[in-house]
Amino acid sequence: MKKWLLFYFCTCFISLVHAQTRDSIIVRTYPAFTVRQLSLPLTLAVLGLASNGNGNEAFKKEVVEERNEMMPKFHTSIDNYLQFAPLVIAYGLDAAGVKSKTDLLNRSAILMKGELLMLGSVYVLKKYTHQLRPDGSTYNSFPSGHTAQAFAAATLLSEEYKDRFHWMPYAAYGLASGVGMLRMANNRHYISDVLLGAGIGILSMKVAYWTHQYKWGKRTQAINLENP
Repeated sequence: MKKWLLFYFCTCFISLVHAQTRDSIIVRTYPAFTVRQLSLPLTLAVLGLASNGNGNEAFKKEVVEERNEMMPKFHTSIDNYLQFAPLVIAYGLDAAGVKSKTDLLNRSAILMKGELLMLGSVYVLKKYTHQLRPDGSTYNSFPSGHTAQAFAAATLLSEEYKDRFHWMPYAAYGLASGVGMLRMANNRHYISDVLLGAGIGILSMKVAYWTHQYKWGKRTQAINLENP
């Protein structure tokens, strides 16, 4: 399993670096709020809240039972690192000369705001919901911080490169989904924790983009995809 996950990550990274696009000039407009963009994070959050029952027959506990039957001894620490992989890819591509939508200063400011909003939301919910982890270790299960981090990072990667690589959102959110699945496979989180964490991560970074003023650059820019 560990080798497969490493192979998956390496394949995604190599694809990002070597992907080619046609020679064209596009005008990039920075993200503006639309109600439609709320559908994904709110759906994930609602599903997480709805599946967070604590009864013996609760859906989240049935998922854990299936996990314990199929892979009772499974454990990996790769999810501790993969949660940051989209950020490494985003800044790595930019450093390699594959220009992102937003310049370094504005992008970093957006990242900091999104991270603070995500971390604050996760901390408050963990503290006041006081949910026991499926492995019985601590009472800070709901929501999943690793998953929230992974989806926040994936949102930044998607926003910065989806105009250049139209498949980037699928790759970014696919990687983040892998982190959520690993948190459940490690018996550290319920499916409800992961779903809410994903919603929080996406919405936090989206809000950071929607509220940013772009003080260090222009809101739109024309970029030649072959000669950035």
